[in-house]
Amino acid sequence: MKTIENQKFDEERALYDSSELILKNCSFDGIADGESALKECRKIEVDNCFFNLRYPFWHNRGLKISNSNMTEFCRAALWYSEDIEIKNTKMHGIKALRECSDVVIENCDINSPEFGWSVNKIQMKNTTAESEYFMMRSSNLKFENVQFKGKYSFQYIKNAEFDNCLFDTKDAFWHCKNVTVRNSTVNGEYLAWYSDSLTLINCKISGTQPFCYCKNLKLVDCEMLNTDLCFERSEVQANITSYVESIKNPLSGVIRVPEVGKIIMDIPEAKGKILIDTLKPSEVKRVYDYLKNPVLTSL
Repeated sequence: MKTIENQKFDEERALYDSSELILKNCSFDGIADGESALKECRKIEVDNCFFNLRYPFWHNRGLKISNSNMTEFCRAALWYSEDIEIKNTKMHGIKALRECSDVVIENCDINSPEFGWSVNKIQMKNTTAESEYFMMRSSNLKFENVQFKGKYSFQYIKNAEFDNCLFDTKDAFWHCKNVTVRNSTVNGEYLAWYSDSLTLINCKISGTQPFCYCKNLKLVDCEMLNTDLCFERSEVQANITSYVESIKNPLSGVIRVPEVGKIIMDIPEAKGKILIDTLKPSEVKRVYDYLKNPVLTSL
């Protein structure tokens, strides 16, 4: 592979249609203000480079970016590309990732409105992100240890797994389908309306009016803090480990909760059952073990 080091590029399509190229300590900036520096490229490796111009990586295949900086002026940095790896990099331009596939992002700092639209097969790990409409209409996501802040996240996504994440968001997971969230904290209002096959396991959830108009919703050993008017017109199976302010008109399923402030059932379609279970999960296990073998187990 050819290596280019310590060079500055500012002209239009500076390295158009390049292949098998390594860029080190290069800068894409200057008075010529040229766009699309690395359009239609293949097998490109970028290390410790600075991007201050628009649309650098469009229609790329086999792209590796590390230790680099895409500024707020690096608009729409990666579109229509595939087989991408981005590590230890700042992505601060609007619409930084769109219509891409087979993407790995690790140890990055993302500050990009409308990030990640219509992406297929993306893994994100040990990354912080701030955005609006984050990852909209994307599919096959796998996130681990991601901290996110912003409104309207994960809308219309399909086939996703999130583990050990922190989401400070609002109107998140609307219309999502086949999504699992584990060991995570989700703070935000109007969570997951119109979702289908959403499962949350061992999560902390806060914010008004979560989980309305949901289908096939499951909550397993989750805390719900400062949540009211939950589960309106939803199909839900839930085991909740904390006090819930109010539950309103679940259509079907069973909700187990240790304490609820108010139960509202004022439409004929609301057939969901709400069971007040005063035993803590550890106590439930102890009773279960006793019933299995009372000789060896004591209450």
